[in-house]
Amino acid sequence: MATFRWTTDPLPEGITVRQVYGFCFDASGRVLLREDEGRYGLPGRKPEAGEDARAVLERECLEESQITLDSLLYLGYQEVTEDGRQPFAQLRYAARIGDFLPRQPDPDTGRTYGRLITPINKAPALLDWGIDGLLQSAAAVHAAYRLGLDPAAVREDTWRN
Repeated sequence: MATFRWTTDPLPEGITVRQVYGFCFDASGRVLLREDEGRYGLPGRKPEAGEDARAVLERECLEESQITLDSLLYLGYQEVTEDGRQPFAQLRYAARIGDFLPRQPDPDTGRTYGRLITPINKAPALLDWGIDGLLQSAAAVHAAYRLGLDPAAVREDTWRN
């Protein structure tokens, strides 16, 4: 059984990063969720050899959701421990979306994922990550303000593409 612990601390030396995901905000302050057969997630995935966290997120956002990113801010990481083994990290970032590009299949899976743009207050329920998801979303809101966005002022509803 796996245990999860969210922290906004810097990543400690020696912990392996297995995943990098981003809360990606559009210009109005809404967040993008990747939709896959009725399940939602943040864009991102695992690093390839020699790739730093920012490069992972930029590549995966382009491949999965066909978006480019402008500014990125580190939020923290989720420490995951499985069956008493060495813990690993799942990094989280907040980013401002630069451009929405035409939809195309993910080169890794061949699938074209849906894009759901929604107010951040709807994200925790859609992600279904429990308390850690709420804490991560709260950290993303604070980062959005630092990115020059105001997620609390969002008046537009959800958008699907």
